[in-house]
Amino acid sequence: MFKIKGPIFPRYATLADKAGWWLLRAACVAILFFLLGPILVMVPLSFSDSSFLTYPIPGWSLKWYRNLLDSPEWARAAKNSFIVAPAATLIATALGTLAAVGLSRTNFRFKNLLMGILIAPMVVPIVVVGVATYLYFAPLGLADSYFGLIVVHAALGAPFVLTTVLATLAGFNHNLVRASLSLGETPLRTFFRITLPVIAPGVISGALFAFATSFDEVVVTLFLAGADQATLPRQMFTGIRENISPTIAAVATLLILFTTALLLFLEWLRGRKA
Repeated sequence: MFKIKGPIFPRYATLADKAGWWLLRAACVAILFFLLGPILVMVPLSFSDSSFLTYPIPGWSLKWYRNLLDSPEWARAAKNSFIVAPAATLIATALGTLAAVGLSRTNFRFKNLLMGILIAPMVVPIVVVGVATYLYFAPLGLADSYFGLIVVHAALGAPFVLTTVLATLAGFNHNLVRASLSLGETPLRTFFRITLPVIAPGVISGALFAFATSFDEVVVTLFLAGADQATLPRQMFTGIRENISPTIAAVATLLILFTTALLLFLEWLRGRKA
């Protein structure tokens, strides 16, 4: 529980200051509801017994969740998402963490240039990434394959791990590493016994961001994935394009709950770090 110590307003605060304080917070709440409105609208629709996404809701039913569980297409898409996202997260976390540790320990002439190249997937338009990876992977036979999809998703998630771990390493005491090495410990064992436990909150936070990036990605998947590698976002895109069914609202509701759980877990980790 958080407790507010002392008065909210200082003694010298005027009536205009207090009114502005409340108006600012009211405006923030209104903007928050405006941004979350389109997301929250989907939740009641997933419990509608209508075959169309319409308001007002004529009745309530769980049939769209049953339809989701009984559908082989949605089951295959969910299986693909839980194959690609964890595998891409493991690769992105390993590469991003190693790159962050290396960049934090050394200074060289083109360090900023290398950093810009490593975080490029965060700023390059995702359509450009999709077209470029397809043109590169297709001649190699990696299009329409799990391996190609996992590699690209790992490349998209690695910059999030890199930036998060670098921020954690900014407050890391490198004398701990020097002390461990001076006592005869190997660099590898020093990393796993000294460095990694200290930066673990940053690594886990970056891994969660990488997982969310892979799990929600649809544009690159449209270019690279075949029918057998269709993930949940691609299946949703296909369903919206061909036949808008309330089953999509059920999937969206489950994804909202899943993403919210990830964010709450991330905030819990930040609290433990603090």
